[in-house]
Amino acid sequence: MDGVRYLTPEEVAERYRGGISLGTLRNWRSMRIGPSFVKIGKAVLYPIAELDASDEQNRVACRASMPLIESLDDQR
Repeated sequence: MDGVRYLTPEEVAERYRGGISLGTLRNWRSMRIGPSFVKIGKAVLYPIAELDASDEQNRVACRASMPLIESLDDQR
């Protein structure tokens, strides 16, 4: 293809260690939600860069534990 790397739905499910099933990917495609994909004939492919971008968009930031520890030390 054009130098872009792709994963099959099976590889995407494996990437997320079973957290996303093939059925979920199929449902997301039909509802046009989830990571972007390319369809060539019957083949469905997910660009790895799109998966990475989707991961980043869904990242949940947690507060750093260091300021919490420092504030506990200050209270003593």
